[in-house]
Amino acid sequence: MKDKFYNYIENLQDTITSTLEKVDGEAKFQEDIWKRAEGGGGRTRVIENGKVFEKGGVNISAVHGELPEVLRNQFKVKEGNFFACGLSLVLHPKNPLVPTVHANWRYFEMYDDAGNIVTQWFGGGQDLTPYYLFDEDAIHFHSVCKSACDKHHSEFYPKFKETCDNYFWNAHRNEARGIGGLFFDYLKETDEFSMEDRFNFVTEVGNSFLESYVPIVEKRKEIEFTKENKDWQEVRRGRYVEFNLVHDRGTLFGLKTNGRIESILMSLPPIVQWKYNHSPTENSEEERLLKVLAHPKDWV
Repeated sequence: MKDKFYNYIENLQDTITSTLEKVDGEAKFQEDIWKRAEGGGGRTRVIENGKVFEKGGVNISAVHGELPEVLRNQFKVKEGNFFACGLSLVLHPKNPLVPTVHANWRYFEMYDDAGNIVTQWFGGGQDLTPYYLFDEDAIHFHSVCKSACDKHHSEFYPKFKETCDNYFWNAHRNEARGIGGLFFDYLKETDEFSMEDRFNFVTEVGNSFLESYVPIVEKRKEIEFTKENKDWQEVRRGRYVEFNLVHDRGTLFGLKTNGRIESILMSLPPIVQWKYNHSPTENSEEERLLKVLAHPKDWV
């Protein structure tokens, strides 16, 4: 399963980066191959200062070795070896009317002393972070997510949508990071679902990513914007940074397993503002966004 899934994310990385280069029309992804001293490595691809994408990364990695102490404590085991692989992406567009997007799909195995698999699971999802809220964009993104889920089980979309709303919540700000999407973790084998079923579901979601995001980018990327729009985008990017550094499990996992710091922090936007006690004008589009982020809603 680990070889099958790693092969999948290798191909998916190629598909996504080649498509995004066409969407940008100017910048190209810079590739960086890296190795982890304790075992494994990855292939990082970063795009910067493009016509459409101010900064973005589409990374794959496969790491293995002895479980770090923090994970042994988390999994309540005294020892063990692990393997983890996945694709993680974040795209920060230049135009504030184009939303930021994040996605990742991953697989994890843990072994006993004899090398037998003692647990394995899939995780991942995709979520949208707009700076200006276009309802039709939110509906499109969630509709694609729901369609991918519905092919596998009618309960997947409402369950994983709710999980996403709960997970991408900036508790210290009492607001959502964005308008959500899907988030799932610890998808293990059950009486109802085999690991093959889980693989088929996760790859379905991964394959739907470009359909969920690219049409939104194409629709918004040429719209003119003001300095005030850009300032608002950069203030909201600050909330994105706060979530990633304070709450995000993937960031914390990477830091605690001696992951490659450049790859872990590639999710951070290049230019951010923190303004003291900032609040938008009453009845503005900026305020409308904040009202939605305070109370996540059902889009489809």
